[in-house]
Amino acid sequence: MSIPFIQQVRVASYLIKQKLRGVKRYPLVLMLEPLFRCNLACAGCGKIDYPKPILDRQLSVEECLSAVDECGAPIVSIPGGEPLIHKDIPKIVQGIVARKKFVYLCTNALLLKKRLHEFEPTPYLTLSVHLDGLRERHDASVCREGVFDKAVEAIKLAVGGGFRVTANCTLFRGESADEIEKFMDYAMSLGVESVTISPGYSYQHAPAQDVFLRRAASKRLFRELFRRGKNRGWRFNQSPLFLDFLAGNQSYQCTPWGNPTRNVFGWQKPCYFLVDEGYAASFRELMEETKWDAYGVGRNAKCADCMVHCGYEPTAVNDAFAHPLKALQVYLRGPRTSGPFAPEPGWDGSGAQPDDRAAAPAFKQWRIHQVDDGRPR
Repeated sequence: MSIPFIQQVRVASYLIKQKLRGVKRYPLVLMLEPLFRCNLACAGCGKIDYPKPILDRQLSVEECLSAVDECGAPIVSIPGGEPLIHKDIPKIVQGIVARKKFVYLCTNALLLKKRLHEFEPTPYLTLSVHLDGLRERHDASVCREGVFDKAVEAIKLAVGGGFRVTANCTLFRGESADEIEKFMDYAMSLGVESVTISPGYSYQHAPAQDVFLRRAASKRLFRELFRRGKNRGWRFNQSPLFLDFLAGNQSYQCTPWGNPTRNVFGWQKPCYFLVDEGYAASFRELMEETKWDAYGVGRNAKCADCMVHCGYEPTAVNDAFAHPLKALQVYLRGPRTSGPFAPEPGWDGSGAQPDDRAAAPAFKQWRIHQVDDGRPR
């Protein structure tokens, strides 16, 4: 794990306050999505699948900062679309930093070199650059040649300019431990602060649905990766218990309210990835009226293979607070890379371990009944 001490302290202080107040559900990270438009058309993303009038919509500076205040989370992640397309993104970032919130500005970096001068280095701002593997793998993922080289150039420029920079790596089907091992070594050589790594979620509007890892395959891949990474100095921008979960060693259920999403439609129910579940007009309405128990592995077919950090990192953080000695042990020794997987909720609620063959038909059946009309539900 490689998260600056000041950020760890601020987040810990926030969590302690929530615990002392007896708050049952509270946000950890606000997913602030100011626009859907992007300058890429990646096979594993369906954000630009909306009609042009929706792609032309953007949240204003005032709407973004109002969402930050309304939510109150100590961390704000700004995904998209591509946030650097938004002409006022520097003002949005400045407003969030002024509130002493930690901002992760997620970008494919195609515009980063051009716009970097509009931002100031600060411990509260991290440039999170998407790198889904080395050159060939990354360019294939984003469906355009040359993107990897531009991203690397921008990373070096930002690191040299004193910015906090992380790499955001999503793993898809067909990844090998050899490839990821080489990528991690290369990412460390770029001088990035850390890498955020996660299996890709089978985003329902993605043009390609055969690229996503199934749940059991994800666990096997991460075990092999962590086995190879012992004593290699790899830095991850995630908690030790979340990494242990990726390796199949923790029986976690999703905590969707931990990373609420605000976008051009409103507050998205229940999470960043499920886009057809409806929207709330306010953060309070989202928290109080969403049927949270209807989501999660073993509860909802749409959640079958999800192991993404925006759903499970809040669970891991809460577990660390409840069991600090367990968290310390995992931090010191790293994720376990052998032995049986921890049990998790199965489709029948029995706790049986779902496998790739069991999950795939359920997801396929759900896909058949989807209707995509580009409107919020």
